[in-house]
Amino acid sequence: MNDSSPQGILVCDKPQGLSSHAVVSRIRRWFGTRKVGHAGTLDPMATGVLVLGLGRGTKLLGHITGVSKTYDATIRLGAGTPTDDADSEPDLIADPAVLAAVADADIETGVAALRGPIDQVPSAVSAIKVDGKRSYARVRAGEDVVLDPRRVEIDRFDILETRRDLGSGNIDVDVAVDCSSGTYIRALARDLGADLGVHGHLTALRRTRVGPFDLGAAVTIPDDLDSPTPPLLPLAEAAAALLPTVTVDAAGAKALMQGKSLAGPWTSGGEALASGAEVAVVGDGELVSVAEIRGDGSLKSRTAFAIGLA
Repeated sequence: MNDSSPQGILVCDKPQGLSSHAVVSRIRRWFGTRKVGHAGTLDPMATGVLVLGLGRGTKLLGHITGVSKTYDATIRLGAGTPTDDADSEPDLIADPAVLAAVADADIETGVAALRGPIDQVPSAVSAIKVDGKRSYARVRAGEDVVLDPRRVEIDRFDILETRRDLGSGNIDVDVAVDCSSGTYIRALARDLGADLGVHGHLTALRRTRVGPFDLGAAVTIPDDLDSPTPPLLPLAEAAAALLPTVTVDAAGAKALMQGKSLAGPWTSGGEALASGAEVAVVGDGELVSVAEIRGDGSLKSRTAFAIGLA
């Protein structure tokens, strides 16, 4: 199972101004490896948790992409922008009298309406593909793009502070959001402003959690990429934070890597694992595979991580 190239998960605190792709490029240079990917884009203006996989860690990213996330954000009411955030200039300005009439209770009512399961129309300037082409590329080419709504879950949408500067024509609302994967926080800002009749966009965004990974585990990317690299989160540890875990011996690990099934039943933490459950299979302290419990209770590998066994 040994491999001299970097293998594992890195949780970084993305700085403002860098795209997620630019972060991947910097990590490639810092760790001296080409095989690097990330689990969920952050816009250049955003900061915070960006989870990266190195080496075989890239295989685990698909299991991280779909987890819930937490954000701190600032929504500016009183103006809308083409990108629904501060990366473009306002093109929609609220009537000052209408904005002045918006009370704190109105804002809370608008926020409450966006909690729970909602059908959200993603921002047109997004990476979603429309007929094989990124939506943002179509917008930049002058096309009028309206994306289909998507069902997302907003578990928490709390107002932390409201600041009024009506002389400048805006109300800034600091919020905290727990949400499902696929949620656009700038679309929440846009929709809150639209519901209040005053337009809205995002001026700050910081992702504080991606599933089990939070800022407490995040590293800062140095300017000097000759600096020593931090230790990576081992694949077995990262997988165990995401999925139920079962342990196999060397013979079982080899059988899984050869495409064979291991007879059940299987348990994790004393709980029986149901048919269809995805599990992390660990052998000798290393991640062997992500496997599935089949209808007959047996274990079948779906994604192999160990090498040198098959």
